[in-house]
Amino acid sequence: MNPSRMNVESFNLDHRSVAAPYVRVADRKELPLGDVITKYDVRFTQPNVAHLEMKAIHSLEHLFAECSRNHSSSVIDFSPMGCQTGYYLILQGEPNIPSVLDLIEATLTDVLQATEVPAANEIQCGWGENHSLSAAQDAARDFLAKRDEWEQVSA
Repeated sequence: MNPSRMNVESFNLDHRSVAAPYVRVADRKELPLGDVITKYDVRFTQPNVAHLEMKAIHSLEHLFAECSRNHSSSVIDFSPMGCQTGYYLILQGEPNIPSVLDLIEATLTDVLQATEVPAANEIQCGWGENHSLSAAQDAARDFLAKRDEWEQVSA
């Protein structure tokens, strides 16, 4: 199978050739006024082999989105992948991979210390009951346990 080139970067990635967990630069955009944003693929599980459950994904999204901003003013977004294998972290500028890895590590350490999922209620969230702090912490713990593998993208 040799699909044609697509507009979405991740659709051009051979998901069979990667080895999760990892963090990689997925895209870089220069905006019309010269600002740069960089998108990182933060892959928690091996594509087409394993995935995160929705309560873990949702809760980790809330926790990371809130806690990461305590460590960096460059965070624009942290959003889950539809395939449930990881997240996209979008940062202002072009931070180098070591600093991004430090941000992720510090944030996930905060996740492990959390006592609740922020904004996990019907006022602040579109599906407030769909959360699990323990599932998010398990995912964070598993990812952190393989910290030395994060820069190795290919199998």
